[in-house]
Amino acid sequence: MFQGSIVALVTPMNSDGSVDIGNFRNLLDFHIENKTDGVVVLGTTGECPTIDFDEHTFLIKEAVSHINGKIPVIAGTGANSTKEAIFLTQSAKEVGADACLLVTPYYNKPNQKGLFEHYKAINDAVDIPQILYNVPSRTSCDLENETVISLSQLSNIIGIKDATGELGRIDFLKEKVKNNFIFISGDDLSFLEYIGRGGHGVISVTANVKPDLMHNICHSILNGDIEKSKAMNQQLDKLHKAMFVESNPIPVKWLLSYLGLINQGIRLPLVELDKKYQTNLIKIFEAIK
Repeated sequence: MFQGSIVALVTPMNSDGSVDIGNFRNLLDFHIENKTDGVVVLGTTGECPTIDFDEHTFLIKEAVSHINGKIPVIAGTGANSTKEAIFLTQSAKEVGADACLLVTPYYNKPNQKGLFEHYKAINDAVDIPQILYNVPSRTSCDLENETVISLSQLSNIIGIKDATGELGRIDFLKEKVKNNFIFISGDDLSFLEYIGRGGHGVISVTANVKPDLMHNICHSILNGDIEKSKAMNQQLDKLHKAMFVESNPIPVKWLLSYLGLINQGIRLPLVELDKKYQTNLIKIFEAIK
């Protein structure tokens, strides 16, 4: 169910920072039409740190209702408060999300025992498929391999989104976790090799603007056509990098607004893409066939 190209969806906003629900629905249609294999609502790219509880529940409910079972909806419900993460995960279950994505607690920097107990508490409290999310570059907190192995034995934890870019982790883990554990890359720059080493897909920023190509790349590698997937992904090399010239989701939201898919809205403390990057981002995007 959770494989292929899964978009880390942006949250469209108006110029005043309010949620633009019309373009949110339009983006969901855009991804269904362009073969995206699943959507993550309110992950990092969806500006989850500045989305309040009411908006959080509303947007997940809208995604579930609008998609109507065509592709899976994964709700970002992580927090650095275990109580808050349980609340958000329970809310996502109640409105019909297919799974939840749970980032490691940020800022308070728990040790590995604390991380295990955090995830176990969520696992025990809410009966919904849960995907671990390890992105130490943002959280200053690394979910180590041995902790992942222990967590993989819990009933509701079904996989991990690994945004470390360290490909040796999947090599080590895939022999030690339960057989049906799902490995999803969270790094557009290395996702192809990650899938080639036994991964099931990618949660992608680039898929916001090139969903059809990302889908085709993922399914080519999953079907064993390595050379075809490499050739297609080579077209996206510069775009993958350009999506991070400033903090995500600044570049991707600016490009989506340039393409007319959303308005130029982003919430403080994030601001619009610096003008010095804009021309080059357009050039890179338009060079892709």
